Amino acid sequence: MKYLRAMLILGLSAVSQPLFADDHSMLPPDLENYIGYGAIFTVLILLVVAMLVILRAVRVLTRVILKSEGYTNEEIAAELDPVKAAKEKKPKGEVWQKLLSLRPLSEEKKLLIAHDYDGIEELDNPIPAWFMYLFYGTIIFAIGYLLNYQVFHTGQNQYEEYKTEMVQADIAHKLFLSKNANQVDENTVKLVHDPAVIAAGQAIFKTNCVPCHGDHAQGVVGPNLTDDYWLHGGKINDLFKTVKYGVLTKGMPTWEKVLSPKQISDVVNYVKSLHGTNPPNAKAPQGLLEDGDNKKTAAN
Repeated sequence: MKYLRAMLILGLSAVSQPLFADDHSMLPPDLENYIGYGAIFTVLILLVVAMLVILRAVRVLTRVILKSEGYTNEEIAAELDPVKAAKEKKPKGEVWQKLLSLRPLSEEKKLLIAHDYDGIEELDNPIPAWFMYLFYGTIIFAIGYLLNYQVFHTGQNQYEEYKTEMVQADIAHKLFLSKNANQVDENTVKLVHDPAVIAAGQAIFKTNCVPCHGDHAQGVVGPNLTDDYWLHGGKINDLFKTVKYGVLTKGMPTWEKVLSPKQISDVVNYVKSLHGTNPPNAKAPQGLLEDGDNKKTAAN
């Protein structure tokens, strides 16, 4: 205590010195104030340290006195820290019972339901809290689901989702076909009856093929394309190959540098659609009659 008293006196004197300093001091006023504030702060720290030392001394002294009176270590700890002693760790069984909203076995007799059957008794334990929360959660979800899909229609139900997915699939299919249309050749070309393909092939035929084959493919310089006789094969693959590479010896030009593979596929499908139309003023048959595996030479 003597040392503490001396330190307090020194601190107070240091604090009071700037306050009572005269105008003849060698230090600037700001520096004197900083020294005074530092002294106050130092004194406060010393006071806190002193109180902590005193508190520690009291606890040690209390422990010694209680030990001399026969207290055990657990009792001494409870006396020195009653709050910590009150917070005892709960056994696992109690935590599990609380989670399931169960009562301890010691209270089992108080929970028995009055009636029994053939000596079998039943406990009146409440429904677990987690189950009730789950049950109420399903009710809230069902109400939200009903409002979202059936009342406000902010979400799509299964039928609307199906329609949307079908539209998206159709768009994706068309995009796929558009990207892969020009990859067709004489080996992969297919005979189709799509009106859009036939119309596109007709437009190409009218633009490029009419001078030689006529406006109805009845034949002019080139052969009639509507009958059963073919000079270079009447299958869809044969027609694609003929249009693509041409027949220079017969005056048929090469079209692969003018038309894309998709356009060639369209025009040969259009030609196949004209089979058997029997246009007026049709040119006499030329080539071989293709009737299954039988091929006959056309009469000239």
